[in-house]
Amino acid sequence: MAYNKIKSVKECEMKESAMLIQFNFKNFKSFRDEVSLDLSATKITEHEDHVVEMANDKLLKVAAIYGANASGKSNIYDAFKFMSYYVEESFKFGGESDSRQKADSDYIRVSPFLFDSKSRSEESTFEVFFVDNSENTGKIYQYGFALQNDEVVEEWFYSKAKTARNRYKTIFYRKKGEELEVNGLPKSSIENIKVALEKETLIVSLGAKLKISKLKRVRDWFLNNEVVDFGNPAENFFRSQVLPKGFTTSREIQSNVVNYFASFDNAICDFKVEEVQREIEKESDLSYKIDALHKMADCDEFESIPLKSESSGTLKMFALYPSLKEVLDNGGTLFVDELNARLHPLLVRNIILTFLSPEINTNHAQMIFTTHDIWQLSNELLRRDEIWLVDKNQDGVSDLYSLADFKDEDGNKVRRDEALAKNYLTGSYGAIPALRPMEMLKGRSTDGE
Repeated sequence: MAYNKIKSVKECEMKESAMLIQFNFKNFKSFRDEVSLDLSATKITEHEDHVVEMANDKLLKVAAIYGANASGKSNIYDAFKFMSYYVEESFKFGGESDSRQKADSDYIRVSPFLFDSKSRSEESTFEVFFVDNSENTGKIYQYGFALQNDEVVEEWFYSKAKTARNRYKTIFYRKKGEELEVNGLPKSSIENIKVALEKETLIVSLGAKLKISKLKRVRDWFLNNEVVDFGNPAENFFRSQVLPKGFTTSREIQSNVVNYFASFDNAICDFKVEEVQREIEKESDLSYKIDALHKMADCDEFESIPLKSESSGTLKMFALYPSLKEVLDNGGTLFVDELNARLHPLLVRNIILTFLSPEINTNHAQMIFTTHDIWQLSNELLRRDEIWLVDKNQDGVSDLYSLADFKDEDGNKVRRDEALAKNYLTGSYGAIPALRPMEMLKGRSTDGE
């Protein structure tokens, strides 16, 4: 297997501190009703060092999402990924020819809750609140949109200054069948948007392509985030072949990756990188062969092993490195589906602690992850408002709630000293599978033979 030197698709220029405050969505896949993933810190007092104060807000750097199989955990990841993709790419949609076909494809068409005759034909909504602290401005942005099939039926963008308390200023508001409301954008830019805007296209996406700074800032915020699906074999395969930026030419970067591996396994001492020239459809394609170097036990020499032959856990950590490095260097949100897959619980904990560490995570990067890893469900590691649960009812409707907000049948909240993992597994907080004996697997009786 040759490793490709793939250029980053990111055009992001946003390198200052920016943090997600809240992600809301409605009528998407198993989530019929609106849910909110809120990274605002509540008034609980445990692990106060986990809280970042920014623009008069107190925000969290980690959110762990638990729930049964098929409860809808991955659909939260899918909703965030879908919103990001639509913001980044919808300037291409609409019109004729190939771009029109792409807009009509199943990949980009929104997926509403289908098991309800009303919701299946209604719009789906997506919204984020995030704070941009560039030059200590502390400005908060609220941006969202609603889609019905492949059409944008509503889109809104508001901002609030650090000193404005709760007063938001409208940058633009768009609704199907109504006049576009715009404030604070150059008149020439507004006219360009009106001329080029298609029903499938977001104003923010088009405006960023037209280099309108306020709209570009929203697009850049999404570009500055990383979304990784370790439950998808195809994505796992792709990411395992993508080299960290500068890896093939920089010994310093190779050394950084070796030190990264040494944080959980010191077996890999170095890398050997070789160029591989291939002819594909009469064109030259440059890729690389990567070997991991291991020290031999009986001498001071090294044995090289193809990186592809390393364990699945090592390959996953190699695949995760570029995204971890990107958000920790530049700030942003890392959203990972199935973080614990093929990783030891202590290694997962080490990744979480990296984000929680003020000394390492100096740019206030955030990590949101779905998991089944009960080892991390501990009040010694996480605050109650950093733990989220997904439950699905008998109608197939998923719900999302924080452990800090959960109340039992008697109205009691979760105490800070509870045995969280034990109580979760016994069903005290919901969001666990309803199990029945697998009697269909019972062996055939031989009585009477």
